[in-house]
Amino acid sequence: MSLAIWWIRRDLRLSDNTALSAALTNAEQVIPLFILDPRLEHSRFVGQKRFAFLFEGLQSLHQELMRKGSRLIYRQGDPRQVLIQVMQECGADQIYAEADHSPFARRRDEGVGKELPLKLLGSPAIHPPGSVLKPDGNPYTVFTPFSRACRELPIRGTPNNNPPLVQISTPLDIPSQAIPQGSPRNSLSNFPAGEAEAQRRLEAFTRGISAPIEAYAEVRNQLDQEGTSRLSPYLRFGMLSPRQAALAALTAVQTAIDAETRRGAETWLNELIWRDFYIHILHHFPHVRQRNFRLEGVRWENDPVSFEAWCQGRTGYPVVDAAMRQLVQTGWMHNRARMIAASFLSKDLLIDWRWGEQWFMQHLVDGDPAANNGGWQWTAGTGTDAAPYFRIFNPTTQSIKHDPRGDFIRSYLPELVAVPTEFIHEPVKMPVALQQKTGCAPGKDYPYPIIDHAWARERALAVYSQAKNQD
Repeated sequence: MSLAIWWIRRDLRLSDNTALSAALTNAEQVIPLFILDPRLEHSRFVGQKRFAFLFEGLQSLHQELMRKGSRLIYRQGDPRQVLIQVMQECGADQIYAEADHSPFARRRDEGVGKELPLKLLGSPAIHPPGSVLKPDGNPYTVFTPFSRACRELPIRGTPNNNPPLVQISTPLDIPSQAIPQGSPRNSLSNFPAGEAEAQRRLEAFTRGISAPIEAYAEVRNQLDQEGTSRLSPYLRFGMLSPRQAALAALTAVQTAIDAETRRGAETWLNELIWRDFYIHILHHFPHVRQRNFRLEGVRWENDPVSFEAWCQGRTGYPVVDAAMRQLVQTGWMHNRARMIAASFLSKDLLIDWRWGEQWFMQHLVDGDPAANNGGWQWTAGTGTDAAPYFRIFNPTTQSIKHDPRGDFIRSYLPELVAVPTEFIHEPVKMPVALQQKTGCAPGKDYPYPIIDHAWARERALAVYSQAKNQD
């Protein structure tokens, strides 16, 4: 009997799984295996909330496999050594895994592939890196032409959402370590893990049941509304395939009943393509994890006191502080809030975007090396398809526009709950009598702004302009 190992990494799902389908096609028996690499556990980018979500997702996958007469083998250790051990235990002669494109994953897989029969298939992207190139064969470094090229490509294959799973059976004599439990303090009630929840959310979003896709273009930037799909953690760990998400978006475009619905679906598809873009950038330009793609000469201030205030949500700018506390409390941050917080750190405070990138990765449930790096470099004005260096978000005007009543702010800043909407975006401007009435005195109950935005903007323009001239 031919046996294959399905090496699970970022594809915690049974449906529309290219690596699993290949294993089922080419082997008589398939062994599901997940290996926790200690190098990831000890990385400075490790996120405990993300690990809790991963472990819950593994538990969910294990339960689903149990219902189908199998089980998940969970091991900790060096992947190469664990794979050798499991192959010896079960007699497998093939290993199937979904390709991954981060520098760490590629080094790991190259090492394993030199010694073991590893076959990499599929991708965490809709279109795998290397499949979307300029006519001259070079990778795109600007999003708009990349997006145009993506839309012209067919989405390869058809999602197999009901694969025959009779071959997935794990012999009882193959030992498995216990899958860790996420600690209660890291339980993420906003994001129940697992493929079933991912499918439910995709259905609800694309069929207009909740946070409907038809309104996405209009409300996706509103901090005070549930206007996004909240699918990013599920895409991050492959509890939902990117191909299925893209096809759902295309179906919504093609079946739209009006222009607003079509625009919402097209906007969401565009966001999925942004995700692909950053995966491709990281694949073709792995140095972006350590260096600016451009504008290497930016003179960062890197004040540790200001950085700590930003991390704790104590900058004196309510929308920035609410965003940072949302991150720490929930493991997630609205995308508009991510841009506002990142702009404040890199432009107002002139703190190296890599400090913020690391902090986000330490807390985000959906923390992804490609998307997080791409988003930070875009906002900092140092990336491939970066916002112009002179685009510096004004946190107060952003707050007024995207949280007009202050509902988002009050959700995460209890000290500002009683502040009237008129002053919620700038509580420092409250008259003394109102400060006493609301119990919110700037400098006592809530910090004064740690920096003047107008002054900081002029400083940033000068620093970035100098760097641009040197680039």
